[in-house]
Amino acid sequence: MPPATTPETLRNIGIISHIDAGKTTVSERILFYTGEIHKMGEVHDGMAAMDWMNQEQDRGITITATSNRCYWNAFTINLIDTPGHIDFTIEVERSLRALDGAVAIFSAVEGVQPQSESVWRQADRYHVPRFCLINKMDRIGADFRATLRDMEVKLHARPVLLQLPLGVEDHFTGVIDLLTEQVLRFSEGDQGRTLHSEPIPAERLEEVREAREKIVEAAADFDDGILNDFLDGNTIEGSRLLAALRKGTIACQIYPVLLGSALRNKGIQPLLDAVCSLLPSPLDIPAAEAVDPTSGASRQVTTDDKGPLCALAFKVLADEGRKLTYLRIYSGSLSPGDTVWNSTSQQNEKVARLFRMHSHKRERIDRASAGDIVTATGLKQVLTGDTICHETEPLQLAGLEYPEPVVSLAVEPKTVDDRDKLLPTLEKLQWEDPTFLVKEDTDTGQTLLTGMGELHLEVVIERLRSDFGVNVITGRPQVVYRETISRKVTIEERFDKEIEGKLHQAEITLSLSPLPRRTGLQLNLPADVMDPLPEHLRLQLEEQLRNACHSGAVSGYPLTDMQVDVAAIPYEPGRTSEPGLIAAATKALSDGVRKASPTLLEPIMLLELTAPPDYTGRVMGTLQQKRGQIEGVESRPGQDVIRGTIPLFEMFGYMTELRSATKGQGSFTMEFSHFDQAPTETLQRFGL
Repeated sequence: MPPATTPETLRNIGIISHIDAGKTTVSERILFYTGEIHKMGEVHDGMAAMDWMNQEQDRGITITATSNRCYWNAFTINLIDTPGHIDFTIEVERSLRALDGAVAIFSAVEGVQPQSESVWRQADRYHVPRFCLINKMDRIGADFRATLRDMEVKLHARPVLLQLPLGVEDHFTGVIDLLTEQVLRFSEGDQGRTLHSEPIPAERLEEVREAREKIVEAAADFDDGILNDFLDGNTIEGSRLLAALRKGTIACQIYPVLLGSALRNKGIQPLLDAVCSLLPSPLDIPAAEAVDPTSGASRQVTTDDKGPLCALAFKVLADEGRKLTYLRIYSGSLSPGDTVWNSTSQQNEKVARLFRMHSHKRERIDRASAGDIVTATGLKQVLTGDTICHETEPLQLAGLEYPEPVVSLAVEPKTVDDRDKLLPTLEKLQWEDPTFLVKEDTDTGQTLLTGMGELHLEVVIERLRSDFGVNVITGRPQVVYRETISRKVTIEERFDKEIEGKLHQAEITLSLSPLPRRTGLQLNLPADVMDPLPEHLRLQLEEQLRNACHSGAVSGYPLTDMQVDVAAIPYEPGRTSEPGLIAAATKALSDGVRKASPTLLEPIMLLELTAPPDYTGRVMGTLQQKRGQIEGVESRPGQDVIRGTIPLFEMFGYMTELRSATKGQGSFTMEFSHFDQAPTETLQRFGL
């Protein structure tokens, strides 16, 4: 019988890390030791409970964030395992938006890797408290102190080590708990279920004393009494230190660190204890910021069952043609049959059923309370990032930020039957993933899919075939560029045309100016120009200009790093035609871009490549030939780590080339950095 769940005993946590650092292996052990599953599956066997999709099992990676509920002692844990591959970063983004805490996992061999840095930044953005597990302590080359230094240098974090290892590499058998000052050994005979507590060996006592003093120093920043007792030479109990460390963790000022080897079933029970003792409950986190959409007034949403309903739809799945919506309830409660208000789309919806998720399996529930994470069916119009509330007490939470999709792929249906199913199926996949875009190429009539990378689009194609029975012919992956301008222009446009017997007239003057790289698009509609227009026309004009910037005048790629100023609109009620003004604005923008020396920007990627030292020189030479900029080389046991930036265009098919050059021993990861000037040959290809 699970313990009663209250907001005080609830922990909404995520597991985050670089790919292959051990997230899913840790999650699998958590489910096993908490009794949620009775047999541990392994990622390399395709049998992990959290990796339930066919594509995850085939590839041995996590693709979609998966939720599970489990219990540890008196606590309830909503656990979300997130992907580590950069192509599926949206899953991390939306999970962190809904969570109260996280466990960041690092490899003791590789240290802080690129995607670790990326997810850490995401967690920083949402102020998610977290502690860390340095995993793979049993591996050759394991160096937890190097990983601690990585955290300080690369993450600008303040790690606080709570354990010391017992044995190194393949002799790693347990840890020394610096708070309780006890040795913890994990039984080999029962899959690590049994922990043996022992006194600390005499030869390690001085090392433990020094390490514990560092914990005291960190804890003293959050409890003045600890510092006074330490200076007076008094004994400080582990429970007092833990309480102070919890304050610092929840404030995101310190990051406690544990050690373990998940694959060898070592270190998971202390991790579960830390989830309960260090990470916040829904009551411990700051109130969610919301606005009243009717008045614009700011509102603070606290965890309160009796408060107004306020929930975030942080994920939507296409489940047998229907939407399954993941909700984080910040305030109020929810029951099947409730009519709710989607304040984002401004419409009523009805909750059909509520579920608690156990990976992809569902448990029906009759009520969901403030602080909880559940799923709902019946919300037909909801999209990721929407706010669910009551129409009588409307609230609007901040939405989600989505990264830039940088790779596109043309697809065509194989058969007439496939053609009929293709677009409706792609629409369902777009429900699930805001970083997956679909549009029609007006020149070729082909359907263009745009995503975060080659793997992202490969998974989409596989899902079309295996999950929905839609077969397509695919083209080669293409880079998604951006269009911008090189000089300032001012352009006047007059629309004067008779349509269906009615004369439409309008005039507008636009000024287009180039902006520095990474500035984005800026639209300036001065009040003195816009105020004479009716409100609905002002809104319509702004929307049309923004939409027109989504497709550049020369290449069709979105416009960026450009400012659009509406300089003049000679508006005369009764004479100025509203359709005419929209048409004039669209043509002025298009003609202005053509006259402003348009150019293309290409996506530049952050690159981290690992290879044996014997091949480093050859690999660096190849990268430089591909216009790569080498920023540094770090030597690790048995391998060199090359970091730099490189145009995405140069990296299509490079994995095969790298493996050939390094006899299968090289690998690399990339993540989007920024857009920069495309080379002359690319511009010529587009007639620029």
